[in-house]
Amino acid sequence: MIRIGIVEDEKAFREAVREYFSAQKEFSCQLAQESAESFLSQLTEDNLPDVVLMDIGLPGMSGISAIKLLKERYPDIDIIMLTVYHDPHKIFQSLCAGATGYLLKIAPMTEIKEAIESVYAGGSPMSHQIARKVVDFFHSQPSVTPGYSLTSKEKEVIMGLVDGLSYKIIAHEMNVTIETIRSHIKNIYRKLHVHSKAEVISKSFRGEI
Repeated sequence: MIRIGIVEDEKAFREAVREYFSAQKEFSCQLAQESAESFLSQLTEDNLPDVVLMDIGLPGMSGISAIKLLKERYPDIDIIMLTVYHDPHKIFQSLCAGATGYLLKIAPMTEIKEAIESVYAGGSPMSHQIARKVVDFFHSQPSVTPGYSLTSKEKEVIMGLVDGLSYKIIAHEMNVTIETIRSHIKNIYRKLHVHSKAEVISKSFRGEI
């Protein structure tokens, strides 16, 4: 069962999302709050979610700031931004803060469900409009090539991450175990001096790898 949390200040939307996932047998939702402060204060080991749906425009602390605190305290939690904002800078800030996916609120519930399942499996889902903006944004940035000493296997893993593949699928395509992929990921993070998949993908789009 996938445990989800919701941080959304619009009550009607928050309740609609919670009711939808509460009705799905493969999901549970114990925590849905209107602010990041309230969500963080009520978060315990007993109600810890696997995936959090996070809005950006919240009363008090922004969703982007909340990502950083959440990832510092619970690094294994995945966060999907679910917001009306689609400007490149907020997308980039969210991904660099540690968000694993980015969806617009206009996305149907079925797409949100698929995104949660993808993140849970190791993927990095984005709405089609968002993915295009991310590509356009990084292509507009200056290209720098520091010359990281990546192995061919590590580069192959990076290409899988850029394509949005889960660890499981990358492992299958490379004919190795998921544990091997996780080992490659740790080495990649160390060599690139990053701490998230989003940062790896951003460096790739910038032509730095």
